[in-house]
Amino acid sequence: MKSSILARCAAAAALFAGAAVSASAASLTFADIPAAKRQSSTYTCSGGKTLKVSYWNTANGQSFALVPVNGRLLLFVNTLAASGAKYQADRYTWWTKGPRADLYDAAAGENATPILAGCVTLR
Repeated sequence: MKSSILARCAAAAALFAGAAVSASAASLTFADIPAAKRQSSTYTCSGGKTLKVSYWNTANGQSFALVPVNGRLLLFVNTLAASGAKYQADRYTWWTKGPRADLYDAAAGENATPILAGCVTLR
């Protein structure tokens, strides 16, 4: 069983390593997971930081978000949330509720304030 889990993790890592990600066009392709819908949103956060986030909803029901964090583009995967849409990558959580979003760093602790707070989509 352990080797089966490791094999699946290795396959997933290889799939994501093969993704074509471009900061300017924010293109993302997975040959085996066709995107049903793509959308980009620009957010302005408390403190004046602005960031562009791209979202993909796939034909198989999965959702992804490409979020810039500390100078790197990270691919976030949608996870279960009590409300809104919650995406996770590495130790980070991007949590959207309607037009608002916050970015959390799990390394800062369970009750830590967001590292980007009060982000609102620009129309």
